[in-house]
Amino acid sequence: MMVPILYTFDRPFMRKTYEAIDRHVDVESAFLALGPEAEGCSDALREVEREPGESIDAAVERVDPAVVVRNHTLDPGGFAFDGERTVVHVRHGASVGRGEVGTTLGRLRDVVDVALAPGERWGERYREGFPDGVTVAVVGVPEADALVEADPPREGRVLYAPTNHNYGGGSYLHTAEHVLDTFADTEYELLFRPHPMDRREEPGKSVTERCRERIASLPNVTFDEGGTPGESLLSADVLVSDYSGIVTEWLHTDRPLIQLTALDADDREVPPAGYRTDRLDLETVDDLYAHGPPEAVRERRAAFRADLGIPMDGRAGERAATEVLACTR
Repeated sequence: MMVPILYTFDRPFMRKTYEAIDRHVDVESAFLALGPEAEGCSDALREVEREPGESIDAAVERVDPAVVVRNHTLDPGGFAFDGERTVVHVRHGASVGRGEVGTTLGRLRDVVDVALAPGERWGERYREGFPDGVTVAVVGVPEADALVEADPPREGRVLYAPTNHNYGGGSYLHTAEHVLDTFADTEYELLFRPHPMDRREEPGKSVTERCRERIASLPNVTFDEGGTPGESLLSADVLVSDYSGIVTEWLHTDRPLIQLTALDADDREVPPAGYRTDRLDLETVDDLYAHGPPEAVRERRAAFRADLGIPMDGRAGERAATEVLACTR
């Protein structure tokens, strides 16, 4: 079969970016799971199922795509499509303090033909770091399109979603149980959403298991099992995070953001995207929920959004689709 556009990824949560792009695609497309966890993970995208004993390279050859889309840095150069096909890179998340741009450039520099940047902050680095022949386009954050101009629910719902420990050095290990202490038996509804990798890898896995067990006895706390955070973001009034890519999506709203600064990465700082604190307290949540961020935080947030240069008009998926489609012609 001939599929002009082939999306590739190895983790189920990575599908969210492609699903947001594909709704604007007018040619045949499909996804190929590069690992068993991603198999069968999307109802919105057609899947290329490998035949028994068939390799990734053989499956790509059978599908014969005009363009292969990467939103991962898995084994660069290890797949034949990296050298034989047009390769487009788009981020599956736009973290703002984890040094992921350097990782992207270091790993994908020699395998990418088109690099889609979330904002001008990334675009500048891409233009400097990728070879001259690589096309760089600023498109925005496709998975955040649904948040643009969405009304806040005003239902007292808080989403806790920090970045992962092993690869992000975020706040999870220091804050997860404290967050439960803060919201337990309050009038708020807490959505507790560890990063998917902190549900399966130590040391985050043990923290997650302890918290999950405790949550079973807390009527106002839900362990967020959603495959992607999209619905939780839409339904939350306040986000508690650190410098996870979910922060960049949340910036498409004007809802309060609390950034926990108790990181496991000593060489990094939480950027000024919201209200920052080492320790969460209920009085702060009450004030932010009732009145929104203080003026100084609003000004910092506006300056930070301007520095990121992300177009937040709800058309990121459309722009990304246009760039991918151009590679099929």
